[in-house]
Amino acid sequence: MDPKRGLKSTGNLSPQLGARPQPKGGSAPGPTPQRSAAFQEAFERLERDIQQLRVDFERFFNGALPIPPEELRHRVHNHLRYLRNASGMGVAESFQLGNIEARFNSYNELFNRRMRDHEEGRKKVVHVPPPEKPAYDPDQGIVLGDRMPEAAVEALYRGLVSSGDGARLDLGSFRTYLGKQIDAIRQKTGCSDVQFRLALEDGKLKLKARPLAASPRG
Repeated sequence: MDPKRGLKSTGNLSPQLGARPQPKGGSAPGPTPQRSAAFQEAFERLERDIQQLRVDFERFFNGALPIPPEELRHRVHNHLRYLRNASGMGVAESFQLGNIEARFNSYNELFNRRMRDHEEGRKKVVHVPPPEKPAYDPDQGIVLGDRMPEAAVEALYRGLVSSGDGARLDLGSFRTYLGKQIDAIRQKTGCSDVQFRLALEDGKLKLKARPLAASPRG
């Protein structure tokens, strides 16, 4: 019996693979070099389709494809079923096909699970930590006293420079100015620390100072 007769073509499969005949009082025809080569060609095409299916599903889940690649998935499924029923497959080809089919089933289960999650609107929740508050906020106020951290002085300076009002002073001169202001306010009020903050008055940004923890006078 010529295995090429009664051919049923299924897309990418080789036309040399016919349906597996039902043996009558004998066994199915064994593999031949020609048929083994045809099986290998069909397996390679099937492997490429499965790889393309993985890529297309990832593109769909990432939003690059508008619809899932169901047509390709059905085609791979039909090719596997056709090969399972093909005649002339030896032990080695049958084992190779089993591995391909097991891999496809594993991917297929994963695709189905992700499709259910996608349809139900369950997506991974990415917890983005809130932005850290600046260590020194000139709008809220920065307390200076015996300690004048560089970062605190620079925060006040940058706030003034950004408005253009502090451009006439460099950072070193501004630090000296703050130190003099603290000494003057201490002598006047007896305070331990001074809070400096930037405030907008009459359309201009100004540096405001407020004494803290003033000592009671006798």
